[in-house]
Amino acid sequence: MHTLTGTYINLRALEPEDLEFLFQIENNELFWEVSHTQAPFSKFLLKQYLENSHLDIYEAKQLRLVIEEKSTNKSVGMIDLFDFNPQHKRAGIGILVHPNSQHKGLASEALQLLIKYCFTHLQLHQLYANITDDNHNSLHLFQKHNFKQIGIKKDWTYHKGVYKNELLFQLINE
Repeated sequence: MHTLTGTYINLRALEPEDLEFLFQIENNELFWEVSHTQAPFSKFLLKQYLENSHLDIYEAKQLRLVIEEKSTNKSVGMIDLFDFNPQHKRAGIGILVHPNSQHKGLASEALQLLIKYCFTHLQLHQLYANITDDNHNSLHLFQKHNFKQIGIKKDWTYHKGVYKNELLFQLINE
């Protein structure tokens, strides 16, 4: 799909061959705070998830895409649409890039491609992101792509003995 092809990355659907990558990402405790995970996932459960990943976004109300480097065909992260609401034409966005592949502009290109896809193919009116106030990389990323902070949820997340504020960002398709 041309819309999901960038200069340095492709966004693509999950494949059965992604089981090991998904297992590594979902079970990496460094990511548990942003994914709201509290326990590891088994390969069996992730295999079942992959088997159902073919469901249409209108049926599943979510879409997970792999961020793949074009030069190496290596999976470096994932970008998700969640809480897809076709009635109100909105969805949330989550993005995760493996630490070894951060600071290369890959997340920025992935977000740019997904925004274009959402506004042109899904004809969404708005996208939103929930970001803790200490996640400076994500704050910078979404602000760079014209997401505006529209709210704050005080003491919203609890991680390692600390409450954190969660900021709500929104991008309206004008």
